[in-house]
Amino acid sequence: MTRNCNVLEVAFRSDVGRVRAHNEDSVAVDPEIGLVVLADGMGGYQAGEVASGITSDLLVRKVRAGIPRLFEATLADAGGPSPQTRLLRRSIEQANEAIREAGSAKAHLSGMGTTVVALLFWEGRVSIAHVGDSRIYRLRNNVLERLTRDHSLIQELVDRGLYTPEQARTAHNRHLVTRALGMDTNVRVDVSEEQVAPGDLFLLCSDGLTDMVTDDDIALVLKTLSGDLEQAASHLVETANDRGGRDNVSVVLARSRTDGVRTWRAWLQDWVNNWKRQDESVEE
Repeated sequence: MTRNCNVLEVAFRSDVGRVRAHNEDSVAVDPEIGLVVLADGMGGYQAGEVASGITSDLLVRKVRAGIPRLFEATLADAGGPSPQTRLLRRSIEQANEAIREAGSAKAHLSGMGTTVVALLFWEGRVSIAHVGDSRIYRLRNNVLERLTRDHSLIQELVDRGLYTPEQARTAHNRHLVTRALGMDTNVRVDVSEEQVAPGDLFLLCSDGLTDMVTDDDIALVLKTLSGDLEQAASHLVETANDRGGRDNVSVVLARSRTDGVRTWRAWLQDWVNNWKRQDESVEE
């Protein structure tokens, strides 16, 4: 599926794969505010599907609700993480709280959790947030770079030199995450910010893709099909399934369009003004 607006061009696809009975991944995109989210749920009896759904839905609602206050904060704040990054991080922390509450309220949802990766585009920059082993990549000048570090046991072993990246791809313990939403009362969200260059293409994906498709093959697909995001997303999913499809596989491709006539700030001011007019009409 493809969605376009003045701020963002997005294509995404989520598939159950060849082995799993149902899809526990969840994708949410809101190109109007420059937000893309991907969550990979975990837990029995479809609880993972609930956790990832809570996360994607809540992030869209919280970030969208925070936009009207964000404009004033953008003008006033200086130093440290941007208001955009803080809004994204806090929304993920609130998703963690919501998952914990839902798990406490219903026994069959106890212990459910989810990974999450999210991007929020704004004024030539992008805020990046992630928890778990879903990933974010960027293709710039035909070079693919991973922008996130997996929160997993196997990544820690690679960092210590006990596994090579090649050995890690087939290790039996590669799916043991060390951080996820729903695991603890408090969650540490890794955040960063990057300048967006013209032509940058961002990929968000669950491990159902990266378990089946190497980074080199992902790069080849993106370089070859970057002109058609819908086709590129479909091809990545199909490749993962052709190679076994052992897990749900989800991908989101996003490209900023703010190098056009309208800037992010001009669009945001219009959006806030319209939001305020709608809010005032409801009150009347």
